[in-house]
Parts: sequence; C-alpha cells; structure tokens
Amino acid sequence: MDFCENLRQSAFFTHPVRWSGTRNQDREKEENPMAPPTFDELKNWAENYPELWNAGDKQAWIDNYRKVGPGNFRMLDPVGTPEKVGFEQCCLDSWDLFQPSIRFRIVPGSLFICGNEVAWLLENHFTSDGREHIGLSIETYRFEENGDVTIRTYYKVPRHSDAEIGQLFQSYLPSSC
Repeated sequence: MDFCENLRQSAFFTHPVRWSGTRNQDREKEENPMAPPTFDELKNWAENYPELWNAGDKQAWIDNYRKVGPGNFRMLDPVGTPEKVGFEQCCLDSWDLFQPSIRFRIVPGSLFICGNEVAWLLENHFTSDGREHIGLSIETYRFEENGDVTIRTYYKVPRHSDAEIGQLFQSYLPSSC
C-alpha cells in the first residue's frame, strides 16, 4: 500500500467515506503469511478490544489479540516504568488485575491505524473512593511481520494512596508513587 493510500485509510476510518485504491497490503498478506496484519485486521482488532474487555469475555479478548499478534510481546506501561515481556505479563496479568474494575472507551476520532501501528486515546472508566472517574491513556501498538507486538502507553500513574485504584496500582507498579 502506498503512503498516501495508507493515510487515507488510517486516521478517519470511522467515518463512512470509502476510499478507492489498491489493497497492496491485503495482497501481500495473502502471498506472505508472515506479513504484518492488514488494515482491516487491525481495524477489527481495535474495534473488538474495548468491546470484549467490557463484556468480560477473556477468551475472546485473547483470541482477538492472538489473531494479529501471535508472537512475543513487550510493553512499557506506562513508558518510564520497567518493561514487561511476554503475553502473560503484557496482557493476561493486566486483564486479571484491572478488568473487573475498569471499562474502556476509545475516544471517537482518536483511533489511528498507520501501516503496522495502531494508536488511540483511551478512556479508562473506574470507581474510586465512591466516585466515578475517567483516566486517559495514550496507547500505541506496533505489530511486526514475525508476529511480535510492542505496546507503549502514556498516562498519569495513580498514587498508591488513591483509594481502590491506588491499591490496584500498588500491585501493578509497586515501585511507583
């Protein structure tokens, strides 16, 4: 897929506009099964990510991830903290700790798919100290040809003293605030 076609399809796919052009990336995927995920595969993964998380369907969420990322995982969550390595540390541990308490929503218009990378602004809805809160995170995902995935997130880490959410982060990032 040429650069301009990729840009036309990336940032604004949620709008009903349909761009014409070749689908070189899809053709490459058919010819080379080790090619990075296609635009449509990444779009499907991104749309299902919060839906399956919020539904509490762990196995479907795992399967959704593994369709586009069958390889090794690395994650800085958030950037500046120790790197997590492996699907279990990067995805399953987060599910087990946070899924019961946090609901996700990708901010409309903030989902970008550019080549083999996905980025979004995510609303993290949770209750802490008896009040509803929304924490924002910027998240980027890079899907490599060999199936590996690199995740980088950016957000304000809650203080360990911040009621329920602070207790979760005391487990998740014990050496932070």
